[in-house]
Amino acid sequence: MSDATDRAYELGFRTVDTEYADRQLPIDGTVPSWLSGALIRNGPGRFEFGGERATHWFDGLAMLRRYGFTEGTVSYTNRFLRTDAYAAADSGHGAAEFATGGGSLRRTLEWLRALGPPESTDNANVHVAKLGEHFVALTEAPRRIAFDPVTLETRGEFRWRDDVPEHLATAHLRVDPARGETIGYSTEFGRAPNYHFYRIPSGRAGRTHVATVPAAGPGYVHDCSITDSHIVIVETPLRIAIAKALAPWNQGFLDLLEYDDGATSRFIVVDRDAGTLAGTLETSPFFTFHHVNAYEDDDELVLDLVAFDDDGIVRALGFEALSETAFGAAPDGKFVRFRLHPEEGRVRRFERYDGGMELPTVPRAVRGRRYRYAYAQATDREGANGLVKLDVERGTATEWWERGVYVEEPRMVRRPGGTAADDGVVIAPALDTRRERSLLLVFDAETVTERARVPLPHAVPFGFHGRFFREE
Repeated sequence: MSDATDRAYELGFRTVDTEYADRQLPIDGTVPSWLSGALIRNGPGRFEFGGERATHWFDGLAMLRRYGFTEGTVSYTNRFLRTDAYAAADSGHGAAEFATGGGSLRRTLEWLRALGPPESTDNANVHVAKLGEHFVALTEAPRRIAFDPVTLETRGEFRWRDDVPEHLATAHLRVDPARGETIGYSTEFGRAPNYHFYRIPSGRAGRTHVATVPAAGPGYVHDCSITDSHIVIVETPLRIAIAKALAPWNQGFLDLLEYDDGATSRFIVVDRDAGTLAGTLETSPFFTFHHVNAYEDDDELVLDLVAFDDDGIVRALGFEALSETAFGAAPDGKFVRFRLHPEEGRVRRFERYDGGMELPTVPRAVRGRRYRYAYAQATDREGANGLVKLDVERGTATEWWERGVYVEEPRMVRRPGGTAADDGVVIAPALDTRRERSLLLVFDAETVTERARVPLPHAVPFGFHGRFFREE
């Protein structure tokens, strides 16, 4: 294992002890003065609780990070969500999260008394969203935490006022600026499990039901895509074995997941307007966490995503594997394009980029529409993660790498008034293992050349997802 790899695990999964408030950061280079707003990200910040250490990256306590941009300056705030999970950790209790500390007779009795899962964790450490006037931290448990978008102080739990069943939630709400709504879904367990789809009108903090579709398994569905008229989820062979939850030796949600090599992967396509199932299409098995984008092309739906051969990536992100080679043992995801014909049930698969990648994003204006460029974390190097810009029309890629620097999820922000699809900047946090601190990197979105690097006062654990919110 290289020194950079060794330091990536040590620094990238180390608990943060300090919270900063509106700290002005030094800038090496130039941040454009038109960039006005905030990148708010979510991810784990603490990995010890109740005398034990988390066993999986997904289980760290939620810590928000805010990068504020004003007239060429950058400020930084980080703050833990003050949740029940945080209070339990402070009081010395253990965790009951994705992979850590879920087992015991006590948890089994909770299931039996509730005739189903007990109240889920409120450790909302995956993503963020704006719902009406509320800024909300999200996870896959059906509990959401509201926070102040400037100070990041916790405001309390955000609750829906509807009857949409929800045993598992999505942290990946899909914002459709063209239609002025956000799309989401939930998973309902039971003898007849279902997926429920819903919409949230822009400026509203309430959701309305769109459709309900029977689930097989159900599957573990992490993300979704939208087109102008459809919603698409992928039900992979990674199934949720709810009956195993009653086993006293199960250590968390991870132990409920079983990969069925003999099963197919299913594309479930829902008509957004009619609220009906437009089609269920099957293909050879694969696993996916994240979608890139989707759009309609005549009678076909084009769905781009990051595909893995199987579910090995899930367990490769546990600390037992990460402590050996950091991300070196994690399989590389591939950019794969599927062309779906719902009426004929036809699926065609194309690989569009030979490199490894994850955490893909596209510019806001082209979500759910035909697009040209996507940006992602490039993963197939030892001792670094890079940035890749994909030209999906030409099938070409431009990459940026620096040894010892681990780039996280990138976000492209278009220049106001710009007309070209890549007129703007890409902002991405990164960990610099040589300097033992995190950075915010600013790239030219067209050329992928570095415009500025902004060092933080500490090393921040690897996070998951975030959004850029323009100054209003």
